[in-house]
Formats: sequence, C-alpha cells, structure tokens
Amino acid sequence: MTCYDRRDLGLLLLRLGTGGVLAAHGTQKLFGWFGGHGIEGTGQFMESVGYTPGKASATAAGLAETGGGVLLALGLATPAAGAAAAGAMAGAAAVHMPNGFFAQEGGYEHAASLGLTAAGLAVTGPGRLSLDHALGHVLDRGWMVPAALGATAAATAVVVGVRNRRVRRRQEGEQEVLFEE
Repeated sequence: MTCYDRRDLGLLLLRLGTGGVLAAHGTQKLFGWFGGHGIEGTGQFMESVGYTPGKASATAAGLAETGGGVLLALGLATPAAGAAAAGAMAGAAAVHMPNGFFAQEGGYEHAASLGLTAAGLAVTGPGRLSLDHALGHVLDRGWMVPAALGATAAATAVVVGVRNRRVRRRQEGEQEVLFEE
C-alpha cells in the first residue's frame, strides 16, 4: 500500500502546471521576466484596456498571478491562492471577451482555463503532496473556501464592472456621427 494515491499525484500535477504558468505570467507583469514588460509597460497596457490606474492594476494582477501561482504550486493556503488566481484570470478574460472564446483569435480561452483550474483547486484542496497537508491544513480550512471565493468574486465583480463601464463610455465617445443636423 502506498501513502499517496493517484488523486494526490493528479492534484500535484495540476497545481504545479497551473501554478507555474500563473507565476510566469505574473513575473512578466511585475519584473519583465520571460519577455514581459514589467510594471511600467504592463501599467500602460492596463490603462489602454480600461483598468485604471494602470500601475496599480498591473501590480495587483502581477501579485495575484505570481503569489497565487507560487502558493498553488506549493499547495499552501490553497483556498486563498486559488481564489486570487481565479480573480486575476476573470479580469484577463474580460479584456479578451470581445475576441470570442478561442485563444488563436485573441479570445478568453486561456484565461478561462487557468481561472477555472485555480478555482477548482481552491475547492478540492491541494491533496496530500502539499504544504497545506504537511502543516495540518491550518491555512486550508473548509470555511476558507467560500470566504476566499466569495470575497474574490465580489471584488472582481466590482473591478471588472467599473472597467467595463469605462470601456463602454470610451467606445460611445468614439462613435461616428450617424446623422448630420
């Protein structure tokens, strides 16, 4: 009999893969690693897509992705880590939504996949091959799952809602005049 089962190994692989991708994307934003643009360039991009102030938005997204990704990979504070990463990916999906679903068309497929996987890990837990398990799940209590996901959902709804209103107003201001008076 082994001390770990297939479920634990599967959760470890999901955590390492998802957490690694999230952390890499976050460090692009924060430090300019892996061909990223760092806080300055990412902040300018965030402003251009309606997330203002841009630098603060870039920092928040970078921290949620890097921190959430590293913590997911380690299996530490899994409810909070998964919720933070899922919230960041919801914000990214909002930017890509007008392009449809598929990534090759600039759609939200990648962000949605990462976000749903992170949320799924927050709900299922990290498995026995994790720091949460080694520490007796002090940062992975049952009540933490709905609290982390609920708080993140509320904050994300506000941030994305404000961004979407800002983008709509900007687009309405750019419309051509249909009828001359």
